[in-house]
Amino acid sequence: MAVKNGLFAALEALQFEMQKDPTLVHLYEYGRPTGVSSTGKVIDIYKEFGHPRTTDWAPIDEEWLVGAGVGLAMTGVRTIVRLPSMTSVRYFDLVFNQVGKLRHMTGGQLGMPLIIWQDGAGRSPGSAGQHADAGQEALYAAIPGVKVVVPSNPYDVKGLMHAALRDPDPVVFFQYAQINSIPIDVPDNDYVIPIGEAAIRQEGTDITIVGYGPAAIEINKAAAGLKAAGVSAEIIDPRSIKPMPIDAINKSVRKTGKLLVVDHGHETCGTAAEVVARVAIGVPGAKVNRSTFPDAPPPGAREMISWMTPDAPKIIEATRKMMA
Repeated sequence: MAVKNGLFAALEALQFEMQKDPTLVHLYEYGRPTGVSSTGKVIDIYKEFGHPRTTDWAPIDEEWLVGAGVGLAMTGVRTIVRLPSMTSVRYFDLVFNQVGKLRHMTGGQLGMPLIIWQDGAGRSPGSAGQHADAGQEALYAAIPGVKVVVPSNPYDVKGLMHAALRDPDPVVFFQYAQINSIPIDVPDNDYVIPIGEAAIRQEGTDITIVGYGPAAIEINKAAAGLKAAGVSAEIIDPRSIKPMPIDAINKSVRKTGKLLVVDHGHETCGTAAEVVARVAIGVPGAKVNRSTFPDAPPPGAREMISWMTPDAPKIIEATRKMMA
């Protein structure tokens, strides 16, 4: 076991699964699929597996790569397609009309063992526009037949990647850049984190706070301030938003009576809205609220995007208001 960054953790899982399954294919749009651990260990997927099982500087064409992945998966070839952070809606039509529907439309005759490994930019100050966005995972979670996972640290990256690569259904795997460098030990052996299983990061009795990906990082930062203010917060990381581990969230809210959902995606029709709606139905009378990015494109100014992003101070303030 050693501290590993998120990219290396994901590639370690991919390397293991490609060694175990000689038919697994990996398509990568944006360069050579390599990663280096803190100990200097190098994983070079192209060097180890070569053509035709992987790519080396494939064309910058998201629709083509996902389309190729869909075609391979239709023939039963398990395929993972990795895409850079600013392209996550260019292939939406394929996921909506093909990936999520083919097993149903063919009565199960055609499978779809496809993983779309999508890098997420996140609310990075100074980037703006399509290079500082978040929340697109909610678009894919709305499509029947597709699973969506969003890890919040390198340990979860590896465990969820193993699960995705072994799942019979299509999985959209969102890996935000902010979570890649979180210092956490990651086992060298293979292990699976079941898709749809939440993690209780901290137990508490006063309020339930839910968030994943970059929002989970800010919730973790806010935890010390909440404790100092005398607030006993139960912190839950869903890790998967489709299927959503709503039973674990509802169980917590029944105990605390209050729910705050933090989401770096947009307010309207985002994941936070879905969690709030399900808890309001499942736990009648619970006090619920959400802290999200506004319904606006991300600006370039550092001060402005910081003002709009639900960070640790905003989480503490939102919690304080709910406790009042």
